[in-house]
Amino acid sequence: MPEDIEIYELKRMDIRGATVIDGFPSVGLVSSIVANYLINTLKLTQIGIMDSVYFPTVSLVRDGVPNNPVRIYAGEKVGTGPASMDQIVVFISEFQPPPNLVKPIASMMIDWAQDQRCKMLVSPEGLVIDRESVEIDESDETDLGVYGIGSTDWMRDELKKNGVNEFTEGVITGVAGVLLNEGKRRDFNVATLLAEAHPDYPDARAAARVMELINKFLLHIDLDVKPLYQEAERIETQLKSIHKQTSETKTPGQHQPSMYG
Repeated sequence: MPEDIEIYELKRMDIRGATVIDGFPSVGLVSSIVANYLINTLKLTQIGIMDSVYFPTVSLVRDGVPNNPVRIYAGEKVGTGPASMDQIVVFISEFQPPPNLVKPIASMMIDWAQDQRCKMLVSPEGLVIDRESVEIDESDETDLGVYGIGSTDWMRDELKKNGVNEFTEGVITGVAGVLLNEGKRRDFNVATLLAEAHPDYPDARAAARVMELINKFLLHIDLDVKPLYQEAERIETQLKSIHKQTSETKTPGQHQPSMYG
């Protein structure tokens, strides 16, 4: 099956030393939100697609332009000086890969990143935390609640130097999990950044927390993430309103499932 997944170049760009962002859907759609935010804010250009006979037979049409289910975007170097300038490449998709495609997709991503001589690959992810077993101080705004795992010693050192809490025990599934394993096997720098996220709706707040860290860790520029927090407030207000309306329509003695489980 790996040979049935291909990457097609639409525009040539020198991305040696770039950081690749994994934008396949994750818990709370954290990776999707981060990927879209980077593409729109940094005005990245589409440079390629990933395609396969096993991918959904759909075309995502935006502004009258058809788009492949898996797209690759990139931009020029950004930063405050030659020593800190970074270049971002984003893989983005609107579909959740079925289990039989997860390993081939992740392997192809690393194959391509290594062929292009990229520096590292980063997966923004949502993390569902058991609040009964983990202490979380929500009043501490200095702790972004973001955890990190690195595939190499260098990657783990970089995460520590940037104050990222180490994720020491647990399971990382999907594309992000395979990328970590492949990165370790190939000695290629892969990092997963995990933010506590709600599993039942797009969590823009969790995405904003990861985005702040990516901004500090990779971009070295003052990237405004306020729109993500504003979007989080809009989603939360909408959900509270829906929850209130559904509670008011309950008939006495009738059990209705709660949207919050």
